[in-house]
Amino acid sequence: MKFIHLSDAHLDSPFLGLSFLPFNQLNAIKNSSNESFHKAVTIAIEEEVDLFLIAGDTFDSVTPSPKSQLFLLQELERLINNKIQIVMILGNHDYLSPQKMLLPQNPYFKLLGANQEVETFKGNTQTGFSYQVHGFSYQKNHIHKDMVENFPVKDPNSFNIGLMHAQEERNQVGADVYAPFKLSDLKNLAYDYFALGHIHKRQNLSQQPLIAYSGNIQGRHINERGPKGISLVTVDEQTNQASIEFIKTSKLEWKLLEIKIPHPLKPQELFELIEMNINQNISSQNLVGIKLKGSEFLTEEQEELLREGDALKEISQKLKFNSALVKVYFQVSESIQLNPADKDAFQEAQKEILTKEKLAELSKSLVTKGDWINEMVNKQDFLDEVTELAQVKLGQKLKDKINETD
Repeated sequence: MKFIHLSDAHLDSPFLGLSFLPFNQLNAIKNSSNESFHKAVTIAIEEEVDLFLIAGDTFDSVTPSPKSQLFLLQELERLINNKIQIVMILGNHDYLSPQKMLLPQNPYFKLLGANQEVETFKGNTQTGFSYQVHGFSYQKNHIHKDMVENFPVKDPNSFNIGLMHAQEERNQVGADVYAPFKLSDLKNLAYDYFALGHIHKRQNLSQQPLIAYSGNIQGRHINERGPKGISLVTVDEQTNQASIEFIKTSKLEWKLLEIKIPHPLKPQELFELIEMNINQNISSQNLVGIKLKGSEFLTEEQEELLREGDALKEISQKLKFNSALVKVYFQVSESIQLNPADKDAFQEAQKEILTKEKLAELSKSLVTKGDWINEMVNKQDFLDEVTELAQVKLGQKLKDKINETD
């Protein structure tokens, strides 16, 4: 038996922060999720798989565009025409009512647990190998309950697959809202394979039994770097042992580079330094973020300039492979050191101000604008970036102070 484990396609993803790019380039980036999904379906057909699992968040929202709905329908029909069984669940982003979705009406397609209750699909491969898929779909964007207890006992006469869009329990306030589970409970189910969605990083939580996230199929921002794709799972029908092969489907990859600023530069020299470093480190189409080490050497005007879309667009036009510079981080170098008193003062201020709790308090008026803002201010990456910016500002002031006393 062979099957595909795919998750988090996020069709219709807006790719936030890229609006400064030329229309054709931005449109191609937005279409990359569709291209990745199409490639996944093509691989399934070429590999003659028996089963195509979709572990949630196929759409980026509960209001997918008609174009994306038609696209998904056409791709699913490609699988059906090749007699490949599809079993799909909905996640916390695409918790639509099935009645409002364009879905195939065919025995080769099954949407599991549309009432947010665990449901079982029973199937057989062309060789008569028996398998079962157990799973549920979201019907609201948050599920606070651990759903594992609702999964049925393993059937010893079939290959048992769990299908769930969920996150491992973290015991943090506001974090356990995506069907939180304990890994020990999943292991105790002892299913032959547990296909997970929601986490965009490809990873195996357990080898025995095999519990895995396939990750998303196309990186959507700088924190989703590297190749993305699907898991091709091959099952030994004699032993029920499964093995996973990662297959890349993403067209675009995000890359993060570090560039050192050795001393103060003129604006044109700064642009040329960035362009040269990026072009030396890419060999295909990339969406690039850079960390500018030594940002205390930038003037405030240069720092502000590099936050502007026009500047990123100007640099992007000179990059190879139709790549684009889309994000700039600012960092201080080790060459400017704080004296002990200043260092203590900064660390104290960091403890008092640069905390998740303080940022959450300051962003109360913003988090009502959408879940993504709430998620952002609670991420460590966001806190790290705010801290680095504070250090850059302090480094600039300290550099100016040192220059005045020289």
